[in-house]
Amino acid sequence: MKSKAEEAVTSSVFGRRTGAWGTWRDLERSQRLRIIGLTGGAGLLTLFFVQPLARILGLALQDDLRSYIVLVPVISGYLLYVQPSKDIAYRTSVGAAILVSAIGIAALGAAIGLEGLSANDNLSLMMLAYVSFIVATGFVCLGSEWMRAAAFPVAFLIFMVPLPDAAVNWLELALVAASADAAAWMFRVTGTPMFQEGTILTLPNIVLEVARECSGIRSTIVLFITSVLASNLFLQSTSRRIALVALVIPLAIARNGFRILVIGLLCVYIGPHMSDSAIHHRGGPIFFALSLIPLSLFLFWLRRHDKRVDART
Repeated sequence: MKSKAEEAVTSSVFGRRTGAWGTWRDLERSQRLRIIGLTGGAGLLTLFFVQPLARILGLALQDDLRSYIVLVPVISGYLLYVQPSKDIAYRTSVGAAILVSAIGIAALGAAIGLEGLSANDNLSLMMLAYVSFIVATGFVCLGSEWMRAAAFPVAFLIFMVPLPDAAVNWLELALVAASADAAAWMFRVTGTPMFQEGTILTLPNIVLEVARECSGIRSTIVLFITSVLASNLFLQSTSRRIALVALVIPLAIARNGFRILVIGLLCVYIGPHMSDSAIHHRGGPIFFALSLIPLSLFLFWLRRHDKRVDART
């Protein structure tokens, strides 16, 4: 049995006939009209939401925390393109369209009507409304059966919605506290004299405070999205997909703790000035790359187990 990744490669190698949209000339006239309707509806929605879309693009280009957002629709579109075609009748699913539209209307109403929202929270609501209306258009033009078959690429669009301020603050504080504890444990394992008071670590020659800037929230979000994408592409079992995604949080905490350990040991054995070194201020990508190693190894192990189960069945 082929995995989704292998089916995607087969689709791209042997032409568009196996793609999600099929070959245009092979479609019936009614199907073409529905696809034209979907494209036109998505275009109109994009024009209506052009201002928040421009804001999210500017935010993604300026803010590292949200830089991944520009890739989300590209990835979703590619997954739809390479998805193996199925013989699915196109029809209108009114109930599902109304339900999803209600979410979009509520989000749009909150973005317009609520006072005191931060710019980020307002943008989160506007993007939630945009994604909801796009999905509702899919239900109107293609129907629930088609949308169910394309559930993952469509659901992946939710990552276009920026995290609200409250979620960012909570996640940062949780990561900071957990990372400080992880680093303290690593210092003890290495035999380094250390005294911990909350997020403050007192070492010989230096006192380190694990601040919000050390939370690694951006790399954690990117790692989470990467794990979600990889689990869908390479794994068949739902339980193994969940296991891969669940690894992200302890892996992120361990990565942050290890980064603090490295900086702390450099300060102890080389000098306090290492707290202001390049490995502190620009070492994030290096430690992110290191965190991909255990994630990839775990994915490889889960994938091998998947193949064994498929071979038995």
